[in-house]
Amino acid sequence: MQFDVWKTRRISLFLFEVRERFYEAEAPHWPDEEAENAIKYPVRFGIEPLALLRDVRLDEDGPLGIAASNAIRVSGTQRGMGNLIDMDPQPLLDAAGIPASWSAHQTVALNRTPGFTAEHVKPPKPPNRPPKGAGFVSDPKKRKAIELHAEDMAVAHYEREGWTVERLGKPYDLHCTRGGEERRVEVKGTTGAATSVDLTINEVVHARDPQNTVDLFVVSDIKVDVRTDSYTTSGGRVLHLHDWAPAEEDLRPRAFEYRLPLA
Repeated sequence: MQFDVWKTRRISLFLFEVRERFYEAEAPHWPDEEAENAIKYPVRFGIEPLALLRDVRLDEDGPLGIAASNAIRVSGTQRGMGNLIDMDPQPLLDAAGIPASWSAHQTVALNRTPGFTAEHVKPPKPPNRPPKGAGFVSDPKKRKAIELHAEDMAVAHYEREGWTVERLGKPYDLHCTRGGEERRVEVKGTTGAATSVDLTINEVVHARDPQNTVDLFVVSDIKVDVRTDSYTTSGGRVLHLHDWAPAEEDLRPRAFEYRLPLA
């Protein structure tokens, strides 16, 4: 539609923060890629969901401004190919209720954002197939294969550096010793980008304990061949954080423990 009509409408916006630069993917990750076991979108970048904004105005008084509003319209005529616009994101952060001063800090604390899940992104009439999301693997066998591949890579890394490695699983994944040194390692794996990982409250508490020396070993872009019975894995890009303690601003709770009232 023409812009004079477009700007009278309202839309829903999904607000993300870019967390990883462009890279060429080696692993199928999105649902249609996994279904065909092929990479259809080779150039990717890592994004973190911040908020869902509904009923957003598209005129000059809306949080997008004229340039960004029109860029979205034009993108719709170009098969979704986006247009880069230099704009102040503060009105969008304000509209989402995210307390942040972009001009002062150029960053957003994750724990101050509501986020959203794959359920919010579903079309009004979703196709008749199991729901899948960008960061969640519904196949338990595939999820286990990804975890084991990441753990194998972590074990190989520490053994090359002269550590003796013991696999624990709980309360942490790897226990590494070398002479009088000790390191405890949490390992995470994904077929997608290294933007965020799921942590349990016990993993957070353990990593923050000053008596523990903890590393975080993340393997992203892991290839999984589901055509074989054993689910063959390969590849992966490593992000290795030494002396890791997750900051409060980088944590966003997804669930709560509710204590039931006494009978």
